[in-house]
Amino acid sequence: MSNLPDKPTLKDINAYKKKLNWGEVPSIYHMASSAIGELDGILTHGFDSAYKSILDPECWNLECLKGFKDSAGNIHVKNKPVIELRHVFCSNNYELHCYPIVEGERVLVHLQDNPLCPFQNWQPETMQMLFRLNSIVPMIVFTFESGDKADMQLIRYAHNRIEALIEILNQSFEIKHIQGFSIAGFCKELYRRRPHFDLTDLLDTED
Repeated sequence: MSNLPDKPTLKDINAYKKKLNWGEVPSIYHMASSAIGELDGILTHGFDSAYKSILDPECWNLECLKGFKDSAGNIHVKNKPVIELRHVFCSNNYELHCYPIVEGERVLVHLQDNPLCPFQNWQPETMQMLFRLNSIVPMIVFTFESGDKADMQLIRYAHNRIEALIEILNQSFEIKHIQGFSIAGFCKELYRRRPHFDLTDLLDTED
């Protein structure tokens, strides 16, 4: 009999981890779980984030999107903003990056009041990285080397949470392309390379 429900919450997984380890939780698990917990609340946290910012239609270029604001203050657009997403893995962390598409090309520089940009003021330094999962890469490696069922469930939960956040973006944006490995894709490629788990060409060292 499984000790977890079919669709466990992060709280369920953490409790299961403690049960398997007699209350002791490795620091690598704790760091990854805490980061995933922050991701769970990305739309409900009081502080601003790039993810929340790009979803705010007040930041969009309504002229570019053939949009308007009605008498109640609600924004409507004929054309969804076009973006590209990229999964990025570095030595410790995972990040989801976003790029507006202008004339078929992704934007890597600052654009303000550009009639072709779907955003009024695109600032890559504060808007490109939508969110980060700290410590997830060493957590994945640890899971493959010596992890238990709770560790694998945590990685699976992280993947599903990110996919759900991408689906929320898909409702408001036209996502032209998603580059790079998802969490699941990263794990599959890493597993294929066992037993050495060489990360050399799986990690991003530059944009």
